[in-house]
Amino acid sequence: MGSYPEIEDRIAKTLEMLGHSYATIRAGRASAAVLERVSVDYYGVTTPVAQIASVSTPEPRVLVIQPWDASVLKAVEKAIQASDLGINPTNDGKVIRLAFPQLTEERRKELTRLVHKYGEEAKVAVRNIRRDAIEAYKKQQKKSEITEDDLRDTERDVQELTDNAVRDIDALTAKKEKELMEV
Repeated sequence: MGSYPEIEDRIAKTLEMLGHSYATIRAGRASAAVLERVSVDYYGVTTPVAQIASVSTPEPRVLVIQPWDASVLKAVEKAIQASDLGINPTNDGKVIRLAFPQLTEERRKELTRLVHKYGEEAKVAVRNIRRDAIEAYKKQQKKSEITEDDLRDTERDVQELTDNAVRDIDALTAKKEKELMEV
C-alpha cells in the first residue's frame, strides 16, 4: 500500500474531531471535558472556564472548579447554569462544585443516539474524503499523469484507508456507548 499523507491527515483529523465530540458528552461521571463548551465573560473577553480556573475531580461524580480570580465565581456559576449541561452548580464562596447525577435510562438512550449520530457524521466525512481523493486521481489519470494500473492501485489503497477509518469510528462509538450504558 502506498503512502497518502494528505488523505491520512484528513482522516486523522476526522477521528480526532469525533473523539473530541465524544469527550464532551457527559457519561454520568465527572469529566473536565464537559466544560469545554462553557465560556465566561472575563473582563470583556469570552473565555473558556478551563482557562480562568483550575478544574479537578476529587470524586468520580464531582467536579470542582476553583477560579484563580474569585471575582468571576458568580459569572462561572451563571455560565454553567445557562449551558446545556443540565447540572446545577453549588457555590460555597470559594469553589463551584458540580455533582453529576446518575444518568436515567431515557437520558442514556438519548445520549447513545447522539453518539451514533456523531459516528455517522464522521463516516460520511471519511467517505467524502475518499470520494474527493479518487476524483483527484481520476483527473490525474485522464491527464495521463498516472497509469490506469496506478489508478486502480490507488483506489484500492484509498478504500483500505477508508475501511480502516470506519472500523476505528465503529470502535470509538462502541467504546462511548459502553461507557454510557455502564451504571
